[in-house]
Amino acid sequence: MTHRISDLESLERLYGVPAAPSIRKEVDYLHPHYRAFIEAAPFVALATSGPQGLDVSPRGDPAGFVHVEDEHTLLLPDRRGNNRIDSLRNIIADPRAALLFLIPGVAETLRVNGRAEILADPALLERFAIGGKAPRTVLRMRVETVFFQCSRAVLRSRLWDPNAQVDRASLPSAGTILAALSGGEVGGQQYDDELPARLKTTMY
Repeated sequence: MTHRISDLESLERLYGVPAAPSIRKEVDYLHPHYRAFIEAAPFVALATSGPQGLDVSPRGDPAGFVHVEDEHTLLLPDRRGNNRIDSLRNIIADPRAALLFLIPGVAETLRVNGRAEILADPALLERFAIGGKAPRTVLRMRVETVFFQCSRAVLRSRLWDPNAQVDRASLPSAGTILAALSGGEVGGQQYDDELPARLKTTMY
């Protein structure tokens, strides 16, 4: 524990002064260049905080599914899921939220921080309908800070490198995990066998 860093002075002495670009790239609105990233992204991770702790939830749809309402506002549909609604529970208690946008083939990511609220206005929900199916709610996020993250993490991870893809069969299946954690009450081979069809029919 002698090398534990527990104060800002020690931390800042270790890391030094931030590079000028890392400061200048942060703004408090959706600059047109940042808007281009959002409109090209088919995937975003939503981070929230609440009384039960932290949560990061994946959200995905065709590129541009997060709508830029204006330079200070984003709209994010909440699609069908497992009904745990961990993110939404957190937002009810604490509106602070963060988004991390990823674009296939692009090494930079985009980070947006702000405050979210949950809307269930029928006209708004209809705007986000796909195949005649609207989301149950839409998150409206008031933007506070926006900046792009440099490419190092994605490049180091080889995230978009086809040669680095992992064979799904090399990892435990969803049914295997559920069966192990539930003592066999749910999951198993039948769960795995039925999953592809279930995902197809319950996507929206």
